[in-house]
Amino acid sequence: MMSRVRKRATMRTPEDWAALTKGLLKAELVKRNISYAQLAALLAQIGVRETPENLANKINRGRFGAMFLFQCLEAIDCKLLRVGDE
Repeated sequence: MMSRVRKRATMRTPEDWAALTKGLLKAELVKRNISYAQLAALLAQIGVRETPENLANKINRGRFGAMFLFQCLEAIDCKLLRVGDE
């Protein structure tokens, strides 16, 4: 049996991390055909109040906390998030 060798993580800038985070969340929204207005309504159902405009700004910046990311994933019923290509 071959053992898998874990590839070393590459150094990323804060901008790289923001782009990755933004891309992951936006991809999940596109996959489900969910607009920012719909996301705002879904978030409201779990007690998170955001306007569609605030969501667009926050997501497009890509600089949001893990809590917000998980709230969005919960609201859109995302059970599995693929981060890499392996």
